[in-house]
Amino acid sequence: MKTKIFCDIADIKTIKKFNKKKIVKGFTTNPSLMRKSGAKDYKLYSNKILSICKNKPVSLEVFADEYFEMKKQALEIKNWAKNIYVKVPVVNSKGKFMGRVIRELNKENIKLNITAVYNSDQTKRILKLLNKKTRVIISIFAGRAADTGHDPIPEFKKSIYFARKYKNVEILWASVREPYNYLQAKKIGCHIITIPPSIIEKIENFGKSYKQLTIETVKGFLSDSKKSQYKI
Repeated sequence: MKTKIFCDIADIKTIKKFNKKKIVKGFTTNPSLMRKSGAKDYKLYSNKILSICKNKPVSLEVFADEYFEMKKQALEIKNWAKNIYVKVPVVNSKGKFMGRVIRELNKENIKLNITAVYNSDQTKRILKLLNKKTRVIISIFAGRAADTGHDPIPEFKKSIYFARKYKNVEILWASVREPYNYLQAKKIGCHIITIPPSIIEKIENFGKSYKQLTIETVKGFLSDSKKSQYKI
């Protein structure tokens, strides 16, 4: 199974560039990326993204924190385009499981990207709410887990195993820290990995030999020392 690469970005100029790349099969965003990209009007900015990405899945996230408003936002967002995955958090800011929202939106055949997942117990709990026809992505935050000393691999393996009976469910590796994460995701059979643009460009250059890397590294050191006119 091939692991699909999604681009994790909200910047319009970058999306235009990466939408043309065959290696990129979709896009993910979140409120933090939208803010960083200068979005003031969430709907207007989202529609600018959608006007570029017409044929690839785009995940757009709700930003409400309670059931009624979260569902209201999700129902609005899903109408903006057919290729949208509505992104909802597994819990709200108070730690309350958003199972009711997930179950009801899934029942209405709305494609979902369930985000901020960290372990297989959360995956198992989500799966119990889902039908087996409407497409769902479960985004597990590998990098953020690893940042705190947790090995994310076992949780991914268990989550992929639990989801094996759901042909409509894909497990996504989120919060990438380095290009090697892509190879890790492929090795364990992750369906999708969402990657920042700078790391996608590094993945496109996979295949260099150790000899090439050594020479390039030494050339870089030499060039910088000359530019700085160092003397001993």
